[in-house]
Amino acid sequence: MQQTRAAILAFAGVCAMGAALQACSSMATLPVSAGTGPAPVLPPPRHSLIPTVKVATAAGWADGATPKPGDGLRVSALARNLDHPRWLYVLPNGDVLVAETNAPPKPDDRKGLRGWVMGKLMSRAGAGVPSADRITLLRDSGNGAVQRSVLLEGLHSPFGMALIGSDLYVADSDAVLRFAYAQGTTKIQTPGVKVTDLPAGRINHHWTKNLIASADGSKLFVTIGSNSNVAENGIAAEEGRAAIWEVDVRSGQHRIFASGLRNPNGLAWEPSTGALWTVVNERDEIGSDLVPDYLTSVRDGAFYGWPYSYYGNHVDDRVNPPRPDLVATAIAPDYALGAHTASLGLAWSGGTMLPPEYANGMFIGQHGSWNRKPLSGYKVLFVPFDHGKPAADPPRDVLTGFVSADEETAYGRPVGVAIAKDGALLVADDVGNTVWRVAAR
Repeated sequence: MQQTRAAILAFAGVCAMGAALQACSSMATLPVSAGTGPAPVLPPPRHSLIPTVKVATAAGWADGATPKPGDGLRVSALARNLDHPRWLYVLPNGDVLVAETNAPPKPDDRKGLRGWVMGKLMSRAGAGVPSADRITLLRDSGNGAVQRSVLLEGLHSPFGMALIGSDLYVADSDAVLRFAYAQGTTKIQTPGVKVTDLPAGRINHHWTKNLIASADGSKLFVTIGSNSNVAENGIAAEEGRAAIWEVDVRSGQHRIFASGLRNPNGLAWEPSTGALWTVVNERDEIGSDLVPDYLTSVRDGAFYGWPYSYYGNHVDDRVNPPRPDLVATAIAPDYALGAHTASLGLAWSGGTMLPPEYANGMFIGQHGSWNRKPLSGYKVLFVPFDHGKPAADPPRDVLTGFVSADEETAYGRPVGVAIAKDGALLVADDVGNTVWRVAAR
């Protein structure tokens, strides 16, 4: 009886604290559009004891329901009833690989009462699902049916995938692995070979590790997120993190290609310039209007500010000791994507069979906010490009309708995006447990 009473009181305390977080947190004073584009509005930071929290409860899609496609587009389900599908990769023969994955155990992340409460709130958003730790292969049978098979299993929170010749590379949360691959195979049974370890450990705050191959196949570029919001766990805990690594595929040797990127995820090559681009999740807890996530080209050796500053020389005074020497070198990103949109997926539009207005630019999967009032993200965007850079035109909505009108329920949350062999856009929806296929109407 005493234990039951204690459990009830603890639960009531969580509910009360969660309600306080949701009720007392600050509203945005600017629309998402103000924090979008090449010159975002950056208001003064808003510090508060209680962080802004607004969580849409993960519910999934009702039978027959879909997201809302943009003008000239239609959407259908390529595959349903997956287990937290988060990332996509299309093989040369048209097979689609789906990383069914979620966070690994992180016993030292979000410690303390506040961290525990935040963890409970985030589980409402779908973040608490155990990881399936597998890569599933989807194959169009040609008669309208999609065959499904488990290509790899027993992984450790897998995310990024890349094929180089007959080698399939997979980024687990703690290592890059190489598997022998034969075109058309539906099951890989040979154990993988470790190429290199990746920063992980008991915190592993941003666990998703993505990768992309260089044009000649000799290198992999690997995204590694920070171990904190703004280095509150100490700079030593950030060694090798908040960066993109360049990894030699044969030796496993690596170097920091670019740094100061709080949580880079999607990677894509822009073909006219050959530049590498990424989308980055920026920092939290300085208000609903800061800091915009962003899309940027990535320069070799460049520093992008985290944790000491954002958008070039905008100093974050929460970080001690400060580093004005590094702030002076910080590069402002190319294009803002709105505050707290959780922009994760990235795909260049080459090969798309969508209408002509989608022929030259980047598709971006925005997983959606948990720390902005009102919500932001929860959509797939298209950013048009001109001469190798984002154009002056505003971004276009490709898929919307992932949340209810009252913002209390999330039917889905888009993550990875990829171009299918037939030119359709594919979208991984980890709360909706679906891979969506977007095509011309």
